[in-house]
Amino acid sequence: MKLLPISLLVFALAAAATFAYDPSPLQDFCVAINDPKVFVNGKFCKDPKQVTADDFLFKGFRYPGNTANPLGSKVTPAFVDQFPGLNTLGISMARIDFAPGGLNPPHTHPRGTEILVVAEGTLLVGFVTSNQLNNTLLTKVLYKGDVFVFPIGLIHFQLNIGKAPALAFAALSSQNPGVITIANAVFGSKPPISVDVLTKAFQVDKKVIDYLQAQFWYDNN
Repeated sequence: MKLLPISLLVFALAAAATFAYDPSPLQDFCVAINDPKVFVNGKFCKDPKQVTADDFLFKGFRYPGNTANPLGSKVTPAFVDQFPGLNTLGISMARIDFAPGGLNPPHTHPRGTEILVVAEGTLLVGFVTSNQLNNTLLTKVLYKGDVFVFPIGLIHFQLNIGKAPALAFAALSSQNPGVITIANAVFGSKPPISVDVLTKAFQVDKKVIDYLQAQFWYDNN
């Protein structure tokens, strides 16, 4: 059997990496519009002749998010659903406001890497590696102006450890990176995950699972 040339293998790997994230646009822009009759992988494009500068403007970061909730944090996303001009561009952002002690709880973005910059305050941040790397916790205290990156798909969190409110901004490598909050997904799914599954997975008594599933799992997004 003939082996593939090295150059062809390198090209195949490069192509696989290229297509691992959002596809590249085939035109200058594709401002998103909603069509409730059809579902596609992404969004339909607005007629380019009808596009205006307002399609590329997002005003949602002007004011602080409401942190008066059980988590003490509020995420304001600027994903394609909120910011149609992002469609096909492969990027998005989020503003994250924290009350003192506020937490952006452990979560993942299944379709995007996140890079976060602290604008105000002091945050304890971290992410957990995959099973292959023994679920190692990598954590750091960030101060104003510090930048930290969370690799795509890995569980991560941010906690305000300061005595004053904190503010951070995140950029993500997808127009729609998705969010899976771990506690909400495991204990607040609808319908609920079988108690038999969770008691065995977490090695705890059924009463613990019943208690956790009975809680109101707040979504700060």
